[in-house]
Amino acid sequence: MLRRIFIFLSAVFMLSLSWGPVAAQTQNSKYFSETGHNVKGDFFQFYNSNPNATFLYGYPITEEFTSKDGKTVQYFQRARFELRSDLPEGQRVQLTSLGELTFTSTGPLSVNNSFACRAYAETGFSICFAFLEFFDQYGGVGQFGYPISGFEYHENKIVQYFQKARLEWQPWKNEGQRVVVSDLGRIYFDKLGEDPGLLAAVPPPNNLPVTPTNLQVRAFAWKAVTLATDTQLIFVIVQDQNLQPVANASCTAAVHWPDGRNEPTNIATNSNGVGIVSLSFINQPYGSLIYTDVSCTANGLSATTTTSFRIWY
Repeated sequence: MLRRIFIFLSAVFMLSLSWGPVAAQTQNSKYFSETGHNVKGDFFQFYNSNPNATFLYGYPITEEFTSKDGKTVQYFQRARFELRSDLPEGQRVQLTSLGELTFTSTGPLSVNNSFACRAYAETGFSICFAFLEFFDQYGGVGQFGYPISGFEYHENKIVQYFQKARLEWQPWKNEGQRVVVSDLGRIYFDKLGEDPGLLAAVPPPNNLPVTPTNLQVRAFAWKAVTLATDTQLIFVIVQDQNLQPVANASCTAAVHWPDGRNEPTNIATNSNGVGIVSLSFINQPYGSLIYTDVSCTANGLSATTTTSFRIWY
């Protein structure tokens, strides 16, 4: 058993070697710890020139690379940047027409109030209501292109397609925040058949420490089934948004025994983001399912999970 534990922990350690401990920024580049990718050069200058870049484009989901369509590109959650070296400086970065490239009509929704709309003869479609306010506020035709659809239902949401983007209505949000840009970057990445390996996060430059923006906690029992009198190990793995290990996370594992006892154990994760809870027990009822609730905190963030094992009949 000790040999198997050693093999498991060695595997976790080897996986963690590929990760540096975030975010580095120079005048011409920035590492985004939220997704684990850099934006550099002309792409960074373009991104940084828009005060609403994160809101409109999202975070980078790849590095810069040569796409399957032969262009030098970088994908973001809501956009794709293309590098046109043949154009003058300041105009070399273009937005891919993601709206046109991903649009398939599901049928228009009728809009009866023409006074709240603006028609565009270039494409024959109008922009209306809150979509029109959003369109004007965040860059208009220069940012989104012309509308190429009216209101439609897609994925159970009211949306409207533009040449370079898609706007969607999220009524559960607060007033003034209900129109957002859809995440078409990943949709087109998959549609074009780009290499999924390009989505993997990369280490930050110079191995700078990464500040987690959210935690991911997993837990599992070493043995799925135990004897009524036995020992058990509960492994807790804490990672950040890029699946990098989070060291020194403070975790509590509360074991719920069949007799109603709840026994909490406090642990801290090691440099590989792993914590271990050791259990010893006697005369547990045959067939019982033993639950363990795990909660972890680090850097002001928290996350929970649950695991279980069964007593052999």
